[in-house]
Amino acid sequence: MSGSLFNANDPVAYERSMGRWSRRLADLFIEFAAPPGRGKILDVGCGTGSLAFALAKAAPETVITGLDYSQAFCEHARVQSINPRLRFDQGDAAALPYGDGEFDATLSLLVLNFVPDAEGAAREMKRVTKPGGVVAAAVWDYRGGLMFLRIFADTAAVLDPNGEAYRAKQFSSPFTGPGEFEVAWRSMGLREVTQTSLTIRMDFTSFKDYWEPWLSGQGPVGAYVTSLSEDTKKQIEHHLRLAYLAGGTDGPRSFAATAWGVRGLA
Repeated sequence: MSGSLFNANDPVAYERSMGRWSRRLADLFIEFAAPPGRGKILDVGCGTGSLAFALAKAAPETVITGLDYSQAFCEHARVQSINPRLRFDQGDAAALPYGDGEFDATLSLLVLNFVPDAEGAAREMKRVTKPGGVVAAAVWDYRGGLMFLRIFADTAAVLDPNGEAYRAKQFSSPFTGPGEFEVAWRSMGLREVTQTSLTIRMDFTSFKDYWEPWLSGQGPVGAYVTSLSEDTKKQIEHHLRLAYLAGGTDGPRSFAATAWGVRGLA
């Protein structure tokens, strides 16, 4: 199995670190992807269910299947859902356990860049989608559009000998560069391909609200932070606090966050 590069074992901690932003982006992504209002939709890399739950509201005549590599995330999503039109399966995005042309639309929100075989996962999304069905995905624009994480990564790269390697790995992950999605979707033979950018605001109440979610170890940022020595972690926290404050007092901050989105027809 291809697996996942995303450390995902604590759904509650994930909700605080990144899940809240997935929920905020989900409606924008659905508006862009424009899946059919009825039929079967697959959510690849569903996490704790942000996109699946939003789809259930936006398209009340659809049946939605969410798939994620993390059993813990799938179980969390099942507990949160009382909608009989929703189902959550554990599985591998690069080896989808579904038949050819089984879904009227296949969507993926903020996960393809964490799949070791990202291109294989994209091909699988096309395979399970009916001819004429929507195949759409989104990933964060790490290099140019994710300010809250860019501040962290640039700080870590200066203060930690391994910080540059962390930044380079995450910020060069698949499909995150300008135009990469469109090239990949066209190369798979998808029709009417469109790439766009989708922007939300990430709102924090304080530096504590910004910093502490990473201490839970979720995702590549959390895994990196929890691997640090206490001295290095304190150094990064200190300088990151200065960057967050930026000459002001502690309190609310709002950072722009942009994702690349792509859409095509099978």
